[in-house]
Amino acid sequence: METTLELEPQLLAGRRGVSFNLLRPDGTVDCMVTIKALQDYFWLEPDADDVRVLRAFRNGYARIRAIAERKVLAHPTAQLELTADDFARP
Repeated sequence: METTLELEPQLLAGRRGVSFNLLRPDGTVDCMVTIKALQDYFWLEPDADDVRVLRAFRNGYARIRAIAERKVLAHPTAQLELTADDFARP
């Protein structure tokens, strides 16, 4: 039986975004969602501290993960950056 480890999300240096891993059958994808995306689509206040940034990420994780999975299916990659544009609905 194979086990996988999903790492905790991390706030990136310079508050560029939150990094997380997306586990796929063919390997792990290193992902990052920008702070701007969290502010624009996940109700993160501009002056939020680190705890609130990670809380906003966790609260929106289902949607963030769904967008990341769709993007990786459309364009396979080992590293993925999600921006506010990825969450905009046409």
